[in-house]
Formats: sequence, structure tokens, C-alpha cells
Amino acid sequence: MKIEASTPDDYAASVQSDRREAFSRLRKTILSNLPAGFEETMSYGMIGYVVPHSRYPEGYHCDPEKPLPFINLGSQKNYLALYHNGLYADQTLLKWFSESYKNETGKKPDMGKSCVRFRKMDAIPFDLIAELSAKFTPEAWISLYEEKIKR
Repeated sequence: MKIEASTPDDYAASVQSDRREAFSRLRKTILSNLPAGFEETMSYGMIGYVVPHSRYPEGYHCDPEKPLPFINLGSQKNYLALYHNGLYADQTLLKWFSESYKNETGKKPDMGKSCVRFRKMDAIPFDLIAELSAKFTPEAWISLYEEKIKR
């Protein structure tokens, strides 16, 4: 499900009605807990939380014209998706998140490499997402990115 939007507010307003409240709460949770220095923008057709060029001029190695991506939030055909690049780059963080998710929800997270899928809007562990969002400063993300991904 592709949402055509030019701003994060437009994107959030365009999320299908049965998911809009959960999506807005996820967005607010991320924004309220993300350390200073990240910027909310549109990124890859979703809402993105990035390290802006003003802080990391090199940009994303795959496309240096784009800022360094960190988290993306999107509404897909059958679920809400939270893409957290730290989960892809840091096995310790992935292990912590997977165990914490299971402890909080009683289930394993529905995940891809960096994507956490939420199919049931009433089962999203918002407190855990808040904690996950706060785990990296922009500087810590840049350091891990340069160490593990950029090579």
C-alpha cells in the first residue's frame, strides 16, 4: 500500500482509518523518545527519522544525496511497519529487542532484517518502542553505521 505524501503530516493523515490512531501513537512515541539531532522527514515513501546532512554531510552511502536513514515508519498493505536500522546493524540490540518483545507480549516479534511488522493495532508494545527509539544518539548511530554498514 503506497501512500502519496510530501510531508510526514500528510502521510499520517493518509493512513487508513482503522490504523490511523495506532500509527499516530507510534509516530508520537518515536518523536517523544528519539534523542535530539535526528530529523523527521519523508524517506523512501514513508516517514523517516534521519541524521541530516548538516550533522553527517556524507549522507547515505547508497545515495549520498539522501540523509543517513535511521528509523522509518510506514503503513503497508497488511500491517504497520517500523524499520529500525540499528536492529540490522547491532546483534546485541536485536537480541535485547527480541527478548524484551517476547517478555512484554508473550510472542516473538514479526520481523524482517530491520522491519518490525505490527498486524494487530491493539498489540503494539508502545513502551518498548519508546525504549528502542531512545537507544541511539545520532553520533552513536553514525559510529555504528560507519563501523558495520558503510565499509
